[in-house]
Amino acid sequence: MTVISDDAPDLGTSTAGKAALTANPLAGNPGVIGVPTVIAGALGLGLVNVGALPGGATSAMLAILSTCTAVGLLITTVWAAALGQSVSASLFGVFFGFYASDVVLTLGLSHGWFGTSAVAATEAQVAWLWCWLITIVLVTLVTLRLPFSFTLMLGLVDVALALLLAGTATGANSLIRAGGVVVLAFVAVQVYLYADLMFTETGGRGLPLGRPLITR
Repeated sequence: MTVISDDAPDLGTSTAGKAALTANPLAGNPGVIGVPTVIAGALGLGLVNVGALPGGATSAMLAILSTCTAVGLLITTVWAAALGQSVSASLFGVFFGFYASDVVLTLGLSHGWFGTSAVAATEAQVAWLWCWLITIVLVTLVTLRLPFSFTLMLGLVDVALALLLAGTATGANSLIRAGGVVVLAFVAVQVYLYADLMFTETGGRGLPLGRPLITR
């Protein structure tokens, strides 16, 4: 990671700093963009699902997801890939696909882009949730060698998607609200990870992220 400290050279004026920027103009941590944009989008979705915001707030959520979250995650994915951070690029790319496809699905069903009838809209949402539940569970299992905080984060996504899937399929609002609560717990973990990231990037000590469940 790039660390900024009091005794670090002035990258904007020093000869060494200019040489470093020329050698690697992409140097830095892509997460400084990706994590806060995920927080914004997930926070809105969680508040809508728990019923804390009125139904009309969905329009605001689509605006956040289609611009801040999706664009931020796309930039982060490309940046991480350019730095050769394949694991980070994979995780951020998966979340980009999740949020971007959510926007397209919601807009498509609302405007009849896919020729889906109102009766079949619920089935389309269930199919979307099944696809992403299976995908994120897979991602969770293959990243168990990451620090536990990341496993917890992905595990909360698994639980939230399972609850939202069950609630959507059965029409049980209580399950959807429960899913929203889990989404807010996911946001809390993201805030913790963002604090660790920014503490480290500004020259401080990072927060403990936990030992991986698999160390070999």
